[in-house]
Parts: sequence; C-alpha cells; structure tokens
Amino acid sequence: MAITGCKKKQIAVLTGGGDAPGLNAVIRGITVKAISLGYDVIGFKKGWAGLLNQGETHPLDLDQVASIHVTGGTILGTSRTNPYKEENGVNQVKESLKKHCCEAIIAIGGEDTLGVANKLNKDGIKVVGVPKTIDNDLSGTDYTFGFDTSVNIAAKAIRDLHTTAESHRRIMIVEIMGRHAGWITMHASIAGGAHITLLPEEKFDLNEICKVIKNRQDKGKNHTIIAVSEGAVPKQGDMALQTKEKDAFGHVRLGGIAQGLCEELEKSCGQECRHVVLGHLQRAGAPSAFDVVLGTRLGVKAMELIDKKEFGKMAALKGTEIVSVDLQEAVGTLKTVPKEFIKEEKLFWGIDD
Repeated sequence: MAITGCKKKQIAVLTGGGDAPGLNAVIRGITVKAISLGYDVIGFKKGWAGLLNQGETHPLDLDQVASIHVTGGTILGTSRTNPYKEENGVNQVKESLKKHCCEAIIAIGGEDTLGVANKLNKDGIKVVGVPKTIDNDLSGTDYTFGFDTSVNIAAKAIRDLHTTAESHRRIMIVEIMGRHAGWITMHASIAGGAHITLLPEEKFDLNEICKVIKNRQDKGKNHTIIAVSEGAVPKQGDMALQTKEKDAFGHVRLGGIAQGLCEELEKSCGQECRHVVLGHLQRAGAPSAFDVVLGTRLGVKAMELIDKKEFGKMAALKGTEIVSVDLQEAVGTLKTVPKEFIKEEKLFWGIDD
C-alpha cells in the first residue's frame, strides 16, 4: 500500500486484546527508536477499532513516553475488535492509514491481534508485530512480556494463602488465567508451593486429586493448595463457562472451574474448601523489571524491522537475543506446556513446602 502526498515518514502503533504489563514499555521503545530514525509515530486508540471509521489517534513524542514504561496498562487503550468481522473493515483500515500518512503498522498483541496483522499483511498492508500475552502461548518467541509479572502476582497469592488454609485446615483452590495453555498456572504453582496443579493441557481426575488430599491428611497435613487454570477440564465433565456468548474472535468467556471443583471436593473428601479467582489482578499494576526490559527491546526491534522494510515479521525473544520471525510462525500453532514439564511437576504433588 503506497502513501502519496505525505511529507514525513510516519508509522502507526496499536495495542490489541487484553492489556499486559509491559505494553507501555513497548510503546516507549518504538517511539524512541522511531524518532531516532526520523519517523513520526501515531498511536491508534482502542486496538484495531481505532483504525476503523478513520480512526482515533494519539500522536506520540519523547515527552509523552518518557516515563510510561514503569506503568501498567496501555496509554493507547485496547479492544478485541476484529476488522475482518466488520463490514468493509479492511478497506477502512487502509483508508485510515492513508488519511494519517502512515506507511506501516506495528501491532502489539497476542494470537488474535497478530492473526489479524498476518492477514492484513497478506492483503497488502505493511505490518510488523510485537508478541503480547500474559499466557505466554504464542509460538515463535521464548517468552512474551506480561507473563513474568503475571506469574509473580499469582505465585505471591498462592504463597500468601498457605497461612489461612493451614489455620482453618482447608482446601484452597486458586483459579488462574489460561484458556488453552497453563504456563502461568504451572510457573506460579511451582514458585508459590501449591500441592496440586491442574492445566488445560491434561484433563484431571477428581479421584486422583482426592487421593492426594487424603494422603496428606493421613500424614497430618490438613491443608491443601490447588492451582487450576481457568481452562482446565475434568475427565468427568466439561470446560467451565461464564457465558456461551462469543467475542469477535470466537472465544467464550471462561470461569467457574475453581468453584465447581471446590463443591465436588467438599463432597468427595469431606474437608472444607474455599476458592479464589485472581482474574484481572494477574494483568494489573506495574510490570516487573524483566517485562520492562523485554518490552523495551521488542519495541526497538519492531521499529528496526519497519525501517528495514521487513514486513510480515514479528520481533521475538530467542535465548537472550531479540530476533525476527514470520508472523505466520507466531500464529500458526499455540504454544502449550509440554508433557515432560507436566510429568516433572507431578513429582511434587502433595509435598508440603
């Protein structure tokens, strides 16, 4: 898509999907690098929705991004809008870019946002992606920013719950975000010292859980902490849903697995149970140092890809290096917790911290 009649080099930036700690660090990294290369930066508000109907914009300069990297959320706002579900959506995106003299887009988002970016690139729009999801389930990158912060929040919650669970001799179940991948739950469970970990990657057996709890009781350990992903499914049932309504990307809203499991375990194990749903606390607040650094480096790399005209790519972390990979690689296959990791974690089921 060629932009004519524009005097300055200008790029568009947007953040889509759920917010994640570190988003503002990415925006800052992009802006600082872009200005050093002679570009102006236009932030489009509310994700892909900002590029529809001629767009809502927020010009970015060095003063505006000076200290945003240490704050959570996104100064551009976000949404789960899908241009391919809107009438004439792709043409609206093209017209918005043309109107604002933006020759390319940097899209910061997860599987859905980058899936749209990949399609738009194939439809002739110059796009570069930055991987964002607290779930850490995007392929093509070792880690996504936001994941580390979320794990620390969930791990602290699990550690803190040990005292109240032990005081009341209860089973405590902590419900953690994770639709199809249990990365947050796995890391938080190990770090927080949970006794049982339930993930979307492997259906769980209520009888097995009750056996672990009763074995603990026989050893005089009268409290049990269970970490469960919101997308975990029992062998004896179905995925827990808050509603059957779907968003623009076809996702239902999950929730309720902890409550249902609590009710079943009280009946099966004869022990009082309480549940805690961490919900949006896992994506709230200031980012960790790791996520600030990672977000900053990804933002700088994304802008370098724009300047080198390497479109259809995504900035990614491989080892300690920031590299580029094809957007198709990022959205082609969901990255889930491997079976070997799950097997290793099960060694610790029922072990007290």
